[in-house]
Amino acid sequence: MELLKNLPEMDLMRSEKMTFVQLIIPVESAHRAISYLGELGLLQFRDLNDDKSPFQRTFVNQVKRCAEMSRKLRFFKDQIHKAGLLSSALPTLQPNVDLEALETQLVEHEHELIEMNANSEKLQQTYNELLEFKMVLQKAGGFLVSGKSCETAEGRELDENVYPSDYPESASLLEQATQSGSSNSSGLRFISGIIPKSKVLFFERMLFRATRGNLLFNQASADELIMDHVSSEMVEKTIFVVFFSGEQAKTKILKICEAFGANCYPVPEDLTKQTQITQEVMLRLSELETTLDVGIRHRNAALHSIGVHLTIWMNMVKREKAVFDTLNMLNFDVTKKCLVGEGWCPIFAKPQIQEALQRATFDINSQVGIIFHVMDTVESPPTYFRTNTFTNAYQEIVDAYGVAKYQEANPAVYTVITFPFLFAVMFGDWGHGICLLLGALILIAREGKLSSQKLGSFMEMLFGGRYVLLLMSLFSIYCGLIYNEFFSVPYHIFGESAYRCRDSSCSDAYTVGLIKYRDAYPFGVDPSWRGSRSELPFLNSLKMKMSILFGVAQMNLGIILSYFNSIFFNNSLDIRYQFVPQMIFLNSLFGYLSLLIIIKWCTGSQADLYHVMIYMFLSPFDDLGENELFWGQRPLQILLLLSALVAVPWMLFPKPFILRKLHAERFEGRAYGILRSSEIDLDSEPGSARQHEEEFNFSEVFVHQMIHSIEFVLGSVSNTASYLRLWALSLAHSELSTVFYEKVLLLAWGYENILIQMVGLAVFAFATAFILLMMETLSAFLHALRLHWVEFQNKFYGGDGYKFKPFSFAAMADDDD
Repeated sequence: MELLKNLPEMDLMRSEKMTFVQLIIPVESAHRAISYLGELGLLQFRDLNDDKSPFQRTFVNQVKRCAEMSRKLRFFKDQIHKAGLLSSALPTLQPNVDLEALETQLVEHEHELIEMNANSEKLQQTYNELLEFKMVLQKAGGFLVSGKSCETAEGRELDENVYPSDYPESASLLEQATQSGSSNSSGLRFISGIIPKSKVLFFERMLFRATRGNLLFNQASADELIMDHVSSEMVEKTIFVVFFSGEQAKTKILKICEAFGANCYPVPEDLTKQTQITQEVMLRLSELETTLDVGIRHRNAALHSIGVHLTIWMNMVKREKAVFDTLNMLNFDVTKKCLVGEGWCPIFAKPQIQEALQRATFDINSQVGIIFHVMDTVESPPTYFRTNTFTNAYQEIVDAYGVAKYQEANPAVYTVITFPFLFAVMFGDWGHGICLLLGALILIAREGKLSSQKLGSFMEMLFGGRYVLLLMSLFSIYCGLIYNEFFSVPYHIFGESAYRCRDSSCSDAYTVGLIKYRDAYPFGVDPSWRGSRSELPFLNSLKMKMSILFGVAQMNLGIILSYFNSIFFNNSLDIRYQFVPQMIFLNSLFGYLSLLIIIKWCTGSQADLYHVMIYMFLSPFDDLGENELFWGQRPLQILLLLSALVAVPWMLFPKPFILRKLHAERFEGRAYGILRSSEIDLDSEPGSARQHEEEFNFSEVFVHQMIHSIEFVLGSVSNTASYLRLWALSLAHSELSTVFYEKVLLLAWGYENILIQMVGLAVFAFATAFILLMMETLSAFLHALRLHWVEFQNKFYGGDGYKFKPFSFAAMADDDD
């Protein structure tokens, strides 16, 4: 016991030791001190004003100002994006600008940009209107000329749709236009304009219904796309001319045009006036193009000057807002001259925090220093593990299940090895492993470039797990060499096979079988097993027993880690009444099964282990006969069976009654000193005598212990069976790879046609890449994840802690990325 206590601590085995601290900061030093702490990133502040709304806090006005500046900067960023410019990724450093100066600068830039946008919008709208007017003049003039030519060219049909009148007794408008000498003498009028092409059909139908067919509607597509002033998108438009008669029809048509968003333009009937107006419109368009071009250049120059400093401004405002948000978590003392803050920090960070606070006091030339001292608290500290780029991904896998309780044993230490190994047991193929290794090495080689880029969700997940993928591929190569599978093909890598055919023809190799003529194959599965009649029974037996051995070993590791947790938290009850009976129960049954497997492998016995384990429960006193593997097996089985039966009430009954006794003695004052720092687990045990003495509930504690005991007993069986997924997925991967190799690649290469061979090779490559390397990888990954979360971690891992989230500028930048 003393030896275990004197062992050196592992960096990742336990979370960092935390301490609760209080800061008393003079008001004049507060901003600088919080800024330095944000750069350090090792102090998590506690909100002392959580009972106040955001609008009741001290620095709410500063937060609003920062939020307003953030809005302006987002506006600048959107404008730069719309203009097609790029803001500088590495901004040129400018002299330090305080918040007030930056605020004034941003207001000026915003006012200037809004004014330029308004002027540009007006000019663009005028330009669009003149462009539409020019098109209407060109197209509508043609309609008017063709209308007048109807007097000399009778029977000529218009190019556009003409709707006849609903009333046969009245003459149509076309006939009236043909019979009359001019539009003035007959009362025929027209309205010309332009409308989006998508609305033409409904517009025409509405006009026809409103005038009861007494109109002539001509249309023609515009030659150019025109910008819509509402959506700012280039849209297709159609020029129309509506001929009608009567003032009432004119009113209706104008209202319909307004409702459909059609722009109407006056077109004179005189060709000379049309030509003159067209020339004037063309001249104004040319002038507006020049003006717009100058305006865009001026606006882009202004946006470029903003874009040079945009990144540094956004970072500055973001930091300032974070500082004031943190200051809002602090309280004023009674004198209103100091701010009081509380929070958590790692013990190793205390000197660094004190140095940062002293530097803030010195830089601000404050006469009063910042007080930093440690406080006692009953709260559970946050959990903080210092990780690097290699261990971070494994820690994230564990944290996805639940964050470790403070100072609880960390499964990530073992997950670094066990997770990729169990994956490889299911994925074992050294050909596929090499493919995964190449992918992992590419990600690692381009680590510096990819870490600074914006990646998609899938690529970001893949890049974050690059070192997990590296170990998964290495272990897959190792397990593939043991299985002797290279894209499902066995090779004589480590020497000759130990088996040979019975005769030179090898005709009965796959029916009768081979004969052994030399020592066993030195490493892994003998390649001669592939294709033999015993291949599937042999590999099934091997992988199934191997899965049970791995499962029992990992579950024992989990129970052993619960022992180290109990030692660390000084919880002797859990050692005596949980760890000991759990070890006895698990190993009396499944530890014994693992022992039988190893003995059978070593001795070559033909004993049926199914029969041994079943009749160990049904007929423990019967003679084992040919299933006896060693002397004294039957008495040992009886002893193990009795031990397993005793272990169940051992787990269930003593602990609740001892807790009740300790609780009663504590309140009677007879044994106050017996219950030391954590004789019971205060965080997991309901009715803790230390925290909630008056709420101790024996029935609740007993039910909790009963559920825990039943869960372990049933879980020992189900969890051991769950590890058989290692066998099942390994077999499935091997057989699927064999099917693609034999039924696709070899079948195609059996033909003499080069086209069939190339198609077969392509199908094999596609199946290998997308099914075996992607889908099978994902499947094995998820199953390995389940084995760690459920079968391994539930033996010792509570996972009910909370992460250490310090106030850090670097963490803010990572979140934005």
